[in-house]
Amino acid sequence: MTPAAASGAFDTSFPAPAKINRFLHITGRRADGYHELQTVFQFLGLEDTLRFEPLPAGRFEMARAGIDGNDNLCLRAARRLAGAVETPFGVRIHLEKRIPVGGGLGGGSSDAATTLVALNHLFGLGCSVQQLAAVGLEMGADVPVFVAGQAAWAEGVGEQLVPVDPDTGWVLLIDPGVSVATGAMFGCAELTRDCPAETISSAVDAGRFRNVFEPVVRARYPEVDRALAWLAEQAPQAHLSGSGGCVFGIFSDEAAARAAQSAQPVAWRSWVTPLVNVSPLQAWLPPRGAGLEAR
Repeated sequence: MTPAAASGAFDTSFPAPAKINRFLHITGRRADGYHELQTVFQFLGLEDTLRFEPLPAGRFEMARAGIDGNDNLCLRAARRLAGAVETPFGVRIHLEKRIPVGGGLGGGSSDAATTLVALNHLFGLGCSVQQLAAVGLEMGADVPVFVAGQAAWAEGVGEQLVPVDPDTGWVLLIDPGVSVATGAMFGCAELTRDCPAETISSAVDAGRFRNVFEPVVRARYPEVDRALAWLAEQAPQAHLSGSGGCVFGIFSDEAAARAAQSAQPVAWRSWVTPLVNVSPLQAWLPPRGAGLEAR
């Protein structure tokens, strides 16, 4: 039994926070079909939670059937990590979902990242942040930012990260009940793919910053359009997150965000949550050295 197991650390629940994209530009398309992006990631207080139960080495399973069954990103993360380290382990993963699926909030990527970070801690695997991020990148471009746990300016396919410190505040996050498939949105012919490259900056509220998926999603999903149109009347900044169906408004204080929530014209599922630059997972874990390295 590992020291972590002996100390009861396996009884701990680990957070997997949602993210928002403060903006999302596509600056080009690569020869392999992937898109070159520029975006800024920040974290929300809305979280999935995960707990891990040790099993015999080589055995990996979910505690109950979840999204994608045996191809769940948490299981894929555990298996890939096991293949990348010399210490054998096995685990049963308990996942409690709160982040809407298909909402552009990175829930699946965050779950995978928390799996990597937590298993590294629990089993004493000794992987660096960079090593865990490299394993995570094999499962999705959003996973590394959740592993590093710091607000970041992202380029490439979203994996080239530079830490930034954007303005924070409080968010009213609205789920209009629409699940949007990322792959389908990237394939839309009308998607803007030639945004001029921007210079890295912590200031992301200038008029030139936008989410290129916003007009595409709004045109296809009337309820997203309705929610965003209403929210834009309430918040100084209101946007779609990522390529998904959730929309967010940023307020300077919690009271203003809650007042807007109470005035919702439709019973959309919604949350008032802090907007932060350090992931709740990063804040929870004991010190583990530097995360991202500034360039």
